[in-house]
Amino acid sequence: MSNALPDFVDPWRMAQARRGFAGSIALKQLPRLAGMLASTDGELNYRVDFGRDESGVTCLDVHADADLVLTCQRTLQAFVLPVSIDQRLGLIRDEAQESALPEGYEPLLVADGKASIRDVIEDEMILALPLVALSPGAPLEQVALGESRVEVEISASPFAVLGSLGKLNH
Repeated sequence: MSNALPDFVDPWRMAQARRGFAGSIALKQLPRLAGMLASTDGELNYRVDFGRDESGVTCLDVHADADLVLTCQRTLQAFVLPVSIDQRLGLIRDEAQESALPEGYEPLLVADGKASIRDVIEDEMILALPLVALSPGAPLEQVALGESRVEVEISASPFAVLGSLGKLNH
């Protein structure tokens, strides 16, 4: 297991040697992830292991943990979301090999024979983020942006609803 994370590796050579890397990365050093965060203070701890599984599939096991600061889309307040990933990636050279991966494997396309472990870790953390960041315990009531509320009566015809909305503008 090595602490130094190289910029690029040959994943097939790493798998043959059963190499692994462990350490931490400052969140500031992950620009795509950092752009989604309310704060880039802190770091991400990771462990990656290259190898082959019992059926001979060349794989990369990615484990990472971080406390990410997101902005709640309901309250607009920052909150800490602990994120932990544990993913097994099957290494493929072209998209046609994806269908041959066993169930439970996500494909990692390595077309040019080299991969950036940092980019793989960052991709997996981005995929682990919620689509809409909501702070635990955020209030569920709806906030009206104006004094007036529009009530539309449900009818059999959607065009009748559109007609009633048009009357509001006059």
